[in-house]
Amino acid sequence: MAGGNAIRGSRVGAGPMGEAERGDSAPRLHVSYFCASGHVTRPAFSMDAQIPESWDCPRCGLPANTDADNPPPPPKIVPYKTHLAYVKERRSDAEAAQILAEAVSALRARRAAGEIIY
Repeated sequence: MAGGNAIRGSRVGAGPMGEAERGDSAPRLHVSYFCASGHVTRPAFSMDAQIPESWDCPRCGLPANTDADNPPPPPKIVPYKTHLAYVKERRSDAEAAQILAEAVSALRARRAAGEIIY
């Protein structure tokens, strides 16, 4: 035996930790949650805790509820809109053409006056 140290790799207080040393665990309730992708999640709750109606699926992130036959639908994904998309919602094509014509005429007037425009 090399070194003869019987407690190598352990620390003070280390040892088997069982129910006798820790005490009894609190009674738990396992609740099944079902998502639209067909995943089942079973988190454990304390018996006296308030059980939430919905739970996020840890696999796909969709919302889940306790009704296996009617899981909640996936949330609607709103696509990203650019600034131009918001402008097109506010302005008609005729208004856009008028604003562009005004901007071009103002730019041409500044150039005609000799102003340097970058």
